[in-house]
Amino acid sequence: MASREEWGLSRRSFVRATATAGAGFSIVPAHVLGRTGRPPSDTLNVAHIGVGGMGGADVAGMADVGENIYALCDVDENQAARSWGAHPSAKRYRDFRVMLEEDGANIDAVVISTPDHTHAVAGLMALSMGKPTRIQKPLARTIGEVRALTAAAAEAGVATQMGNQGHAMEGTRRMREWYEAGAIGTIERVEYWTNRPIWPQAIHRPTEAHHAPPWLDWDLWLGPVADRPYHPAYAPFNWRGWWDFGTGALGDIACHAMDAAFWTFGLGRPARVTAESTTLFPETAPAASRIEYDFPAREDRPPIRAVWRDGNLSPPRPDEVADDARWPADSSGQLWIGSDGKMLAGIYGENPRLLDPERDADLRANPPAETYPRTDGVYAEFAEACKGGTPAGSSFVEHAGPLTEMALLGNLAVRSGRAIELDPESGAIVNGGRIPTEYVDPPIRSGWTA
Repeated sequence: MASREEWGLSRRSFVRATATAGAGFSIVPAHVLGRTGRPPSDTLNVAHIGVGGMGGADVAGMADVGENIYALCDVDENQAARSWGAHPSAKRYRDFRVMLEEDGANIDAVVISTPDHTHAVAGLMALSMGKPTRIQKPLARTIGEVRALTAAAAEAGVATQMGNQGHAMEGTRRMREWYEAGAIGTIERVEYWTNRPIWPQAIHRPTEAHHAPPWLDWDLWLGPVADRPYHPAYAPFNWRGWWDFGTGALGDIACHAMDAAFWTFGLGRPARVTAESTTLFPETAPAASRIEYDFPAREDRPPIRAVWRDGNLSPPRPDEVADDARWPADSSGQLWIGSDGKMLAGIYGENPRLLDPERDADLRANPPAETYPRTDGVYAEFAEACKGGTPAGSSFVEHAGPLTEMALLGNLAVRSGRAIELDPESGAIVNGGRIPTEYVDPPIRSGWTA
């Protein structure tokens, strides 16, 4: 990763930038709050921030592995209703800052499943209090926020995990094992495609006046970003397409789809990222984009080009796929192209298969050894890590931070309309002087700190 000085950002400067005179709140350090003395082998008291939609799945997931759903926080009562009903004994909050300040001593782990724009402020507060922290993908909305979270996790030394669940699944491990067994030869190129966005993008800010519904605290929903009037174009679902709140199709899917190759090939940082897109809009992601990531050679592999497509764009039909066969076979997926074959899989690494049917059948009949440990799923993996067991595979420092940073470079290329040149070793953007600062280090609204 680049030094924090190169980006002009550290966790301390990120926090300081959010604090203004007479505004905000103070964080109570863990040693002041004290500990409950609960031994690590006992059931975790888990606090969830954002409990509707995917947040509801995360609540259910932690409950399913036997952890105690201790507190539920959401700014939208309608979105939270199902989780509240499923866990009536859990404490209820609207403001995660209040929850962590008032009840931090009783909370063992924090799960954050909010829209992208509040990942960093919530995650930094939890980490500053020494709480094991899980955050939905992408880890944060901008590269500066990702780096701040990664630095905070390294400083805190607690269990962390990003919610790219494919990293804990069988398919991702199988893809790596098959590749390392020589199933497709030496990797040359990876293709990705998705039907996202499935929400409005490539639009201007709406001008109609709306009152926020009574079940939604709009000011808390906005969190650290600049104030604007409520409109249903933003919440509860369509926020992903707005740069102030989300990360577009790339942010929604890339931390899933690009995960297996990032892990298998040790992709690290690219040297160059170039993007093509439909018409650019100042506040929203484009309707479709095509992004090329060029990764330099390493001792154990040649250069690799990864090509991302969204907006229902798809890669060329491989020679192995018959003219009358459906291509692509799925609306979203990945294709690994090697010197001696091609491997196709879903965005989570699910259902991997070789495009050559005879070689695929032979591989399944004579599979390579399982050299990478299997898990009991993403939630069990996080719970185990919280209790001092094996660290989660997609922990912030070792995997999730670098993966998200790599993926979000594509948004920099899209938004700026120019190629991004990097020093792959330091992470410094060579032509960064032409990229608006707020694309990397976003301004933070008065009253929000971390």
